Amino acid sequence: MSLNDYGLRMSDFPESEPKSASESAPVPVPASEAAPVPVPDFFPAPESESESVPVPVPVPESAREFVTASETVPVTVPKFVPELAPSRLVSLDVFRGFVMFWIVGGEAIAHALAGLNWGESSVLDTVVLQLTHVEWEGFRFYDLIFPSFIFIVGTSLVFSLSKLAAPGDRRGATRRVIKRGLLLWLIGIIFYGGISKGWYDAETHEGVRLLGVLQRIGICYLVTGLLFLHVPLRGLAAAFLTLLAGYWALLSFVAAPGQDAVSFAEGKNLADWFDSEYLPFFKWKVTHDPEGILSTLPAIATCLLGVFAGILLKGETLTRAKKCGLLLVAGAALVFLGNYWGEHFPVIKNLWTSSFVLLAGGWSLVVLGVFYMVVDWIGFKGWAMPFVWIGMNPIMIYLLSSVVDFNEIATRVLGGPLSGWIDGIVPGLGALLIALAGMALVLLLCRFLYKKETFFRI
Repeated sequence: MSLNDYGLRMSDFPESEPKSASESAPVPVPASEAAPVPVPDFFPAPESESESVPVPVPVPESAREFVTASETVPVTVPKFVPELAPSRLVSLDVFRGFVMFWIVGGEAIAHALAGLNWGESSVLDTVVLQLTHVEWEGFRFYDLIFPSFIFIVGTSLVFSLSKLAAPGDRRGATRRVIKRGLLLWLIGIIFYGGISKGWYDAETHEGVRLLGVLQRIGICYLVTGLLFLHVPLRGLAAAFLTLLAGYWALLSFVAAPGQDAVSFAEGKNLADWFDSEYLPFFKWKVTHDPEGILSTLPAIATCLLGVFAGILLKGETLTRAKKCGLLLVAGAALVFLGNYWGEHFPVIKNLWTSSFVLLAGGWSLVVLGVFYMVVDWIGFKGWAMPFVWIGMNPIMIYLLSSVVDFNEIATRVLGGPLSGWIDGIVPGLGALLIALAGMALVLLLCRFLYKKETFFRI
C-alpha cells in the first residue's frame, strides 16, 4: 500500500533537504556593484512598501570575487509566498467544537429551555424535543452528537497519520495509534470511576465500566487507525460494507437465546443478550450497555466514514467547490438510504444499527460540508472562533466538565434573588440564564487555553 492509494502525494509532506553554506547562506555584495535580481513571475507585484519584506539572495560562483563581509544585496519580494503544504482544515476544528459545545453544555440548556413557561410555542417545543435523546427507536438532533464525534475522529486521523507515515516508516505511526487508542480506553475507565467502587457489586450494580463513551472512541480510533495505515482504499471500503452488512445480518436473522423470534426491542435483541453474557462488571443498563461489545463494530464503520471524508478533503486533485459538493451530495444520499433502510432495520442509537450509521453519517457529512463551504472555501471564519477554542481542546474540556460544575459556579453569581427576579419576567428564564452563563465560562476557559497555546494531547 502506498499514499497514492489514498489520493495523496509525497508533496503533501515537504521536507527541506540540507544545503551547503555556499548554496543557502546570504552572501554580502557591495551595493554599488550589485546587479538587479529578477523576481519570479509567480509573485504578484506588491501594492505598497508595507507589503514587501527583504529576502537574502544567494550569489553565484562567478560573482564571489565581489563579495565583502559588510554588505548584502538589497532585494524585496511580496510577503505572499505560496504554501508548500495544505493549511489546517479549520472547518474540522469548528465541527469538533460545535459537537463539544452540545456535549459539555447542551443538556443543561435543553433542560432550561424545557422549563420555560411563556405560553404555547410550537417552535420552542420542537427545539426542546430535538435537544433530547430518543428513548429507543428514532432519530433527533441530540442523537447526532456522539456519532459525529466518532466521525470527526476518523476524519482527523487522515491528516495526523498521513504526516507520520509520509517518510515511509509506518512502525512509528502504528505504535502511536496503539498507544493512543489504549490510553483513551484507560482514561475512559478512570472517567467512570475506575476501581473506586470495586470491580463489581452485584447488589448495587456498581463497579468498573469497561465500555463507555471514551472507551468506544479509543477502540474506534485504534481499529480505524490501523486499517488506514495498512489497508488500501478499496480494503477500507470493503471493511465498511462488511461491518454494516454483517451487523445487519446478525441482528436481523439471529434471535437472542430465550426469544422465540428476532426482536429489536430493548433487552430482547442479540446485542443486549451478548452484553449480559460476555461483558463483565458494570453495565450502564444493568444487564446491557449502549456502548456494548457488538454495537462497537458498526461504530467503527462510522469512524471509517469519517476517514473517507478526510481522504477527500486531504487530496489535491479536486477544487474546494467540488469537495464541498461531494460532501453535501454524499451526505444527502446517505440520509436518504439510512431512512429507507430504517423501515426494515430500525434506526436505534443504543444498538448503533447499520441504518443509524448511514443516517448519522449522512448528517455528519452535510454538517461538515456546510462548515467547509463557509469557513474554508468562502473564508468566513470570525463567527466560528468560539467553536475553534473548544475544538482544539476536546478531551480536556470533556474531562474537566465532569470535575468542575460550571453551572454551579454560574449559580453562585446569578442564582438566588437575581434568578428569582428574572423568573418573575418569564418563569424559568433564570435557569436558562444560568445554563448559558455556565457555557460562557467554558468558552472563556477554552479561549484562555487557546490564547496560551495550551492544548491537551494524548
